[in-house]
Amino acid sequence: MTTTAEITGTTATGRSRWEADADLRASRLEALLGDPYDPANPHGLRALFAADARSTPPGDTEDLLADTGLGAEFVPVEYGGRLTRADLLARVLRPVFRRDVALGFGYGITSLFATGAVWAAGTPEQRRSTADLLLGGGRATILHHELAHSNAILRHEFTADTTPDGYRLDGRKDVIINAARADAQVVYARTDPARGPRSHSVLLLHHARQGNPSVRHLPRVTTPGMRGALFSGLEFTDYTVPDDARVGSTGEGVALALRTFQVNRSLICGVVTAAADTVLHSAVRAATTGRSGPVARRWHKPLTGVFADLLACDSMATAALRALSLLPDRAHVLAAAVKYVVPDLLRENLEELATVLGARGYEHDSPEYGALGKLVRDLPVAGLGHAGTASCQAVIVPQLRGLAERSWFTEEEPPPELFCQGAELPLLEYRLLGIAGGGDFMAASLVGSAARLASSRGLGGQITALAELAEGFVTELRALREECRRLPAYGTTTPADPAVCALSDRYSLIVAAAAVLGVWEGQDGRDPFLADSSWAVLALSRLGERLGIPVPELPDGCQAQVLDELVRRYRTGRSCDLGGITLTQ
Repeated sequence: MTTTAEITGTTATGRSRWEADADLRASRLEALLGDPYDPANPHGLRALFAADARSTPPGDTEDLLADTGLGAEFVPVEYGGRLTRADLLARVLRPVFRRDVALGFGYGITSLFATGAVWAAGTPEQRRSTADLLLGGGRATILHHELAHSNAILRHEFTADTTPDGYRLDGRKDVIINAARADAQVVYARTDPARGPRSHSVLLLHHARQGNPSVRHLPRVTTPGMRGALFSGLEFTDYTVPDDARVGSTGEGVALALRTFQVNRSLICGVVTAAADTVLHSAVRAATTGRSGPVARRWHKPLTGVFADLLACDSMATAALRALSLLPDRAHVLAAAVKYVVPDLLRENLEELATVLGARGYEHDSPEYGALGKLVRDLPVAGLGHAGTASCQAVIVPQLRGLAERSWFTEEEPPPELFCQGAELPLLEYRLLGIAGGGDFMAASLVGSAARLASSRGLGGQITALAELAEGFVTELRALREECRRLPAYGTTTPADPAVCALSDRYSLIVAAAAVLGVWEGQDGRDPFLADSSWAVLALSRLGERLGIPVPELPDGCQAQVLDELVRRYRTGRSCDLGGITLTQ
């Protein structure tokens, strides 16, 4: 077993050794996957799109990922894996998701979603056996409990009746990712017929495979999106489960879901943003190919706007992923807000980019332009549809009145390390993740950022616009506080109430603004573009327009600076996220 002391330390550049190692692994994976636009590359976009059209997994690329030992990324370092922090895991996975969301889910990330409960509450033996499974190239899958507003993946559930030696498992789910090829199943089974927080328990199964008469493997299901991932069903009938297969205590399933889903929500948003990055590159290609002059003016707003939105999405996701290590008992509301906002922004972004791509967006097999259509299909299946939004509302709504009464405008700001790339952070420890209370450090960060910018309001230009935007969001937070204080006690209203939904919308956009300001303030100057305020002004302006607050006119040159950086990144083969890493071209 590897100890924390053996892997800590810093490099000569001041970055943590964990961060340097993660960047190196991401670069190696990027190189192994090769040029995504090379039609002869067996791991390129043409090959991945062809596999999607055939509704088959890209076997050669899955084999490559297996050879790299990708499963070790989902195993905590204390059990011999490479999982140190969630934000670094997102960096390593982005080369995969940048090419194909279905590949990222079908090969790897589902194993983390399944095993999170084991890392959070499993016995030492359960954690050891699960680690050995993933380190050996095995897969795990998750059998969710049924949620309100559920899609096919979340519909139906299993029941587990108590027996003298354990449980008797019954039930059926028709749509489970990797059901036919997973080596372990993590089942959220109903153990109490009554509704409530103690209704479900988690069971870790290692042998629910073909050949057992109590287990029936159902036919494969082809979904509208993520067609290259393998979805099929499982049916259990009087399936005997030993008592030592239970993860955590009886009735702890809902609490474990709430604790682990905050990692899943933040991670999904962090890696799927990389897939949208590929579509943005396609749109820039469409707007610049065949032109010797500058980009046509009609494309300035959609291209720069989407670029700014992607940076805002990355700011939110990165803050949440880092908070899971730095503030694990207080990250749950932020994680829900991220999953609430990012999918909507990405859907809007894809619609804007479709106008730039025009007819090229229908070239579904083209490596240069086919990413748009595929991502539009994949996003809802990846958990970024209505069911995910409803579940996030269910986390946010119960907190709003308490935050308004006890936290907003009184809480201290979070540590600066939350927003500073390269800063030392603790290990991700699932056992420390909280699910309620803890205040609102993002609201405190927003108020602090606005206060520091207040003295710049008379200077003119972009910094004045940034200060005005920050104050506008603080004013909105004050108004939101007054409305949330008047909310009835939780339980007398529901997250589905239209008025409550509107409060969730407003709150989550305020959190997004706080993340943008925090990331901008956290720059150390190594990236001149991110240290400049142009991207933050544009990102906050777009968030403010969605929120309906007064937004100042964009300062002269602001949009041009963002467009210049976007075209520069496209031509030099750099990603359009905060990392701005060099891609394989």
